[in-house]
Amino acid sequence: MRMLIFSILVLFLFFGCQASEPGESFISDTDKSDKNSDDDPKYLIEYKGLRFYSKSLNPSSYTLEKIDDDFFNSLSYEKKSIVADKLLTTLFFGYPQPVLEQKIQNGDFISSLFAQLRRKKNDIDAVESTIRDKEKFYHSSSTNDEVNHILSRFFVLKELDSYFLANWISYILTQTILFSPAYELESSHEPNTQRVYNSLVRNIEDETTISYSGYLHMISSDNWRRFRSPEDNGREMMEIYALLFDDALVPVAAKALQNWKLDRDNDTLVIGLNENTKPLKLFDTTIKNGDDFYRELAKSKLFQKGVVTRLVDFFFTTFKKDQKEKVVGSILKSNPNRWEDIFLQIIFSKEYLLNCDRPKSAEELFYSLTKKMEYKYFKYSFYRFAKALENMHQASMKYKLGKLTRVPLDTLSFINYHKFIREEVLCKGANPDKYDNYKDWDSYGFTLAFISQERFSLYQDDPKGSLKNFVNYLFKSLLQREASSLELNLFESHMIVQKKDSFSYSAGLNLLKSSGRMNAAILIMDYISRLSSLYRFEKVIS
Repeated sequence: MRMLIFSILVLFLFFGCQASEPGESFISDTDKSDKNSDDDPKYLIEYKGLRFYSKSLNPSSYTLEKIDDDFFNSLSYEKKSIVADKLLTTLFFGYPQPVLEQKIQNGDFISSLFAQLRRKKNDIDAVESTIRDKEKFYHSSSTNDEVNHILSRFFVLKELDSYFLANWISYILTQTILFSPAYELESSHEPNTQRVYNSLVRNIEDETTISYSGYLHMISSDNWRRFRSPEDNGREMMEIYALLFDDALVPVAAKALQNWKLDRDNDTLVIGLNENTKPLKLFDTTIKNGDDFYRELAKSKLFQKGVVTRLVDFFFTTFKKDQKEKVVGSILKSNPNRWEDIFLQIIFSKEYLLNCDRPKSAEELFYSLTKKMEYKYFKYSFYRFAKALENMHQASMKYKLGKLTRVPLDTLSFINYHKFIREEVLCKGANPDKYDNYKDWDSYGFTLAFISQERFSLYQDDPKGSLKNFVNYLFKSLLQREASSLELNLFESHMIVQKKDSFSYSAGLNLLKSSGRMNAAILIMDYISRLSSLYRFEKVIS
């Protein structure tokens, strides 16, 4: 059987290489009808009914109601801004305010963004070279460089494209119970983070099915380092992926896995020759050994429902059980075969973009803010971000069961969340003289481009009018709304002084000077950092 599997894998690799050029994973729907036909040998390859590759669903096949350009354009400007920002922030992305406004005004925001996510645009070689530059990024054998690389990559990737999407999906999956590398365990190790994460990225890029991707993970040493005995592994795979919580099934799974074990001295998966040969009933079929167990689990409808349910739980954290079940049922009707079919269907849905109101994860808020603010990082930025996530009890890929809560909601965790966003992002301006420096403390923060005079109307003889425009620009950039009259009065009382017959700026806050705008921006964004709306996605009533 091992030789048969090896021979089949060789055929998979051959046909996979012949079937697609690099960057063709997400081509236009028009092109897909020609290139991804059912006659393509790549999509016919399977092993005992387990399909290895699949086309992605055409958006017209989505059964969870999606938002389209016509509906988006029918919304008010403020609601369009909220929806657009929710979608981008969910993807760990953001645009400077003038860029976002132009994209919204073009009238094709939704369709153009969807098209972006189906094409390759980033220079991947340049990105990988950059994050390994020891002058720009901190590297140390005493820290989890694997996680630091992953966190750095999202910032260095400048375009929302298919490669960004593959990384984002892989990151989400490795935060959950589905694929957590669990390097907190003694039997697991920090390199496991890249092994699991990188495998997912490659699977997504190669158009691998959800089932095969799950099967590969379940039979891996990485998975067995998390659940280390036949009983434990069999139980957890059924509970995690199939939502089967029947203790009576555990002995059956353990029997099928009797020759699988984790060598405790080397933390290596060993498959012995003492394989079970007696038929066992599981997943409405007959199995005998471990390969049968994992393969039939991955093929089952229970598996598809299980992974969709886990991801709906992850994105719709505040929905009630019946609401989540409705979303799960809608997605399953489309018969998703690839991870993109689930993720894109969720985040482009009306249910998510209009009705989901939940706290933002630290990653969502950090990356969206830094992209909007044209943020300049320094050597230790992502090392410090990783440490901050630890302090929030939101460490990336660390926990055995993934992140049980997606956001830090206990008091101490949220204090650390707020502290990091306030001190490291919103109230930190980069020294313009050190934009080429990656070592000094004052070399990182938001740049002068973010507060350029071109971004808002500035009047030489009207400090109050200029301040109002500046405040509203920052509020729209970060909160998708203008400041209230009470908020404007608050800033005016602190930042404007009255002379005999005119008004002028308080010391150090002159908006006509770049240093004054920097000081004023920090003061305003210190206030914004304390608003609960910064940390939440809002429900939008259409």
